Amino acid sequence: MMKRLEPSAEHALGLHDVARKKLLSAFQKRVSIKFKNTELLNLALTHRSVSNEAGNKANNERLEFLGDAVLGAISATLLYETLDDKPEGELAKIKSVVVSEDILSGIARELELDTMLLLGKGEELSGGRNKKAILADALEALIAALYLDSGYKPTYAFVSRLIQPEIRRVLDKRFYQDYKSLLQELSQQLFKSYPVYHLLKRSGPEHDRLFWMEVTVNEQTFGPGTGRNKKSAEQEAARMAFETLSATTQSD
Repeated sequence: MMKRLEPSAEHALGLHDVARKKLLSAFQKRVSIKFKNTELLNLALTHRSVSNEAGNKANNERLEFLGDAVLGAISATLLYETLDDKPEGELAKIKSVVVSEDILSGIARELELDTMLLLGKGEELSGGRNKKAILADALEALIAALYLDSGYKPTYAFVSRLIQPEIRRVLDKRFYQDYKSLLQELSQQLFKSYPVYHLLKRSGPEHDRLFWMEVTVNEQTFGPGTGRNKKSAEQEAARMAFETLSATTQSD
């Protein structure tokens, strides 16, 4: 892991720290990108909490705005070119997963952006390096910075390296799915009603508790799903119901 630096206003305004320059140089080599303007890379990794504390406007919010659009365009292009058997609606669903906060924050951690971020003292103390939204935004800002610095082709290559594996995971269903939302959508579609969850029991001591949940859809009960908290147990029960109802629907 890379050495973590204390954030400062100086870092947000410019690259006056030799150690910071070395870190950014090592980072570029490790992730196989090259910036002509290292100030732009530094800005992409500067959270607004730094500029708020320093009293200036230098932060990565504008880059994040642009990066969101660039990432979306490249991801859509990859899906369009590689999945020519999928209709528009399915492409949109896959894209929404691969550019989700959960996925992007995971990629950011793999790139070790959490070690590179410049945060204000307050955000640092509140665990900002582990916040999914901050990590996802930093990745989008990095993409925008590379796009502005080097153009579309290197940015496309970089994003493709990051996103193609996520597309494969989605297609293989090796990614987190919100089964409660999926079940609700299916229940409304089939029965014009909502799923109802019921806590059957909880067991174990407070520090190692297990919850048992069941879900009823159109007078059919599924479960129990178990989990370390009610939400995860509900997700498991919802998964059982969704998979059973989906299979029944497809066989009709």
